[in-house]
Amino acid sequence: MNLQHERITQLCEALSLPCVAQGYSAAAQEAARTDMGYSDFLEGLLKEEAAGRRVRKQTMMTRLAGFPVIKTLDDFSYDFAKGVKKSQVEELAGLGFVERRENVVLVGPSGVGKTHLAIALGYRAAQAGIKTRFMTAADLLLLLTTAYLQNNLKSVMNRTIKAYRLLIIDEIGYLPMNREQANLFFQVIAALYEKGSLIVTSNLPFGQWDTTFAQDATLTAALLDRLLHHAHIVPIAGQSYRLKHQRQAGMVHAVERSEIG
Repeated sequence: MNLQHERITQLCEALSLPCVAQGYSAAAQEAARTDMGYSDFLEGLLKEEAAGRRVRKQTMMTRLAGFPVIKTLDDFSYDFAKGVKKSQVEELAGLGFVERRENVVLVGPSGVGKTHLAIALGYRAAQAGIKTRFMTAADLLLLLTTAYLQNNLKSVMNRTIKAYRLLIIDEIGYLPMNREQANLFFQVIAALYEKGSLIVTSNLPFGQWDTTFAQDATLTAALLDRLLHHAHIVPIAGQSYRLKHQRQAGMVHAVERSEIG
């Protein structure tokens, strides 16, 4: 390494230009070989740096989102998710609902792809540079309850809820809430109303949501009013995708017959 190359590398480190530092030597050789102009040479290096920064930001945003796994829309099976309109999903994939601070509500039985769609849309948002967070309803309630008991609810709400442009809450309805938990959950929905976007999944039709929220019909109505006011509802039907291989092998039917007998 000559002294000038060493100085350039040090300057790139000082200016946080790792891609320029990495690609400078090869780019300089190519520029000399092709008699490239100074402006074209500089533009090429800056394009490499910009591309590298995009990749680093996408990686950071994806890690920050906390997805349990990465799912994409290309991997989604419309054959098992009955009733899902591909045109609606493609429109949501454009992420205009986040810009408009609207919500997405995925409703249907277990195993039909609700979580897959929620993660895939969230991953698309994170890749677009939108600050996104994925949580199950159970994890969210544990976080909120702990914060409430420690008299730290406001700080946690600001840091964990309001800090994100898109919050994904998975599996609403699988576990019933007591009245205190229902009130805490309502505070999340109210805090993001017309200020951020939500993607939520649930196995329950809306008429049964009060069974989850402490049998409180008034609170449930207020919650749904805010959640659904600016919402895209995606109803999903069909049989569980996770059990398809067992079903094909006859295992599920065998279990069902034994339970009936």
